[in-house]
Amino acid sequence: MMIRNVAIALAVLASPTALAQSAANDARLAALAQQARAASGSPAVAVMLWQDGETRIGVAGVRAEGSDVAVTPDDLWHIGSDTKAMTAMLAARLVEAGVISWDDTIGEHLGGVIEDMDPAYPALTFRHLLSHRAGLPANIGLVDMIRFQMEGTGGRSMPEQRLDYALRMLRTAPAADAETEFLYSNAGYVVAGAMLEQATGQSWENLMAAQVFEPLGLASAGFGPPGSADELDQPRGHRSGLLGGLTAVPPGPRADNPPVLGPAGTVHVSLVDLGRYLGAQMAGNRGEAGDYLTADSWQTLHTPPFGGDYALGWALQNGRLIHAGSNTMWFVQIVMDPQRDRAVVIAFNDGRVDRVAPTMAPVFEALLPEAD
Repeated sequence: MMIRNVAIALAVLASPTALAQSAANDARLAALAQQARAASGSPAVAVMLWQDGETRIGVAGVRAEGSDVAVTPDDLWHIGSDTKAMTAMLAARLVEAGVISWDDTIGEHLGGVIEDMDPAYPALTFRHLLSHRAGLPANIGLVDMIRFQMEGTGGRSMPEQRLDYALRMLRTAPAADAETEFLYSNAGYVVAGAMLEQATGQSWENLMAAQVFEPLGLASAGFGPPGSADELDQPRGHRSGLLGGLTAVPPGPRADNPPVLGPAGTVHVSLVDLGRYLGAQMAGNRGEAGDYLTADSWQTLHTPPFGGDYALGWALQNGRLIHAGSNTMWFVQIVMDPQRDRAVVIAFNDGRVDRVAPTMAPVFEALLPEAD
């Protein structure tokens, strides 16, 4: 399965029960979630509003199709390609630590371990990879994807697998002209992740925990599908059944993309913590740097390096930062308006984009109108 991006655009660090307090189910937001659920036919929908430092959440529906276990405001959601902006934040932290620079090249970090690289790639930088301007194809080939899926976490280490992934991609001819053409590429983010691993000697997962989750207080964040296969303790992603309808997919190898794709999209997180993360993003965008990153780093993350409307993990639209993520079994759309310190997230445990996407407009119109 491939990660889908629609820009309408390891282990869990801590269980949700470890959070200081439970979030309340906001009645207004729950009504909007129920409206989207009824229109989409999704098992569950959650709506989150961050405004002026406060997170409110409303949920409707069940954790798995056919069950009567209701979703809660504290549940975890797989955010798919919304992970990309987190990977870019990780790179910014390592730039500030002097471990890498934005202009480090693929050749500098991988040239010594990957032979026969296509000559189009060695001079390209983190900026190219994280803004989808490296010309890399969107995804690795299906046969290789299946092989990585089968290996999962039971074979080689993640850095070894990502280096192998990068080798295969960097021997592939470009699918677009570097820098001048935008081509959304999950592969580019995996190559960037492999570069970070080579630069630090640590896995992307460990780097994310140390440099993103822990400093920002994202106690619920982890990797892969949330919950356990033995009990319905978290929402489950859903795929279309062979005879129609939806089938819940319990946590396991078939419930997500291969772990090797982590830098492109395997994070799960609670909406409480996602709000905290988005609050930091918006404060940084307004120049309120704080202690996590400098104002220069935030500007780099939120500015398209080669023109267009895609920065490093975020699309720009009328002063807003937007992104969506799906592993084909979940769908999460984020829209931030930094100048109003307001962000809205709508999450589905259902990856049918054709069903869920049309139901989102009323939510954003109600909570994030063009003008108040």
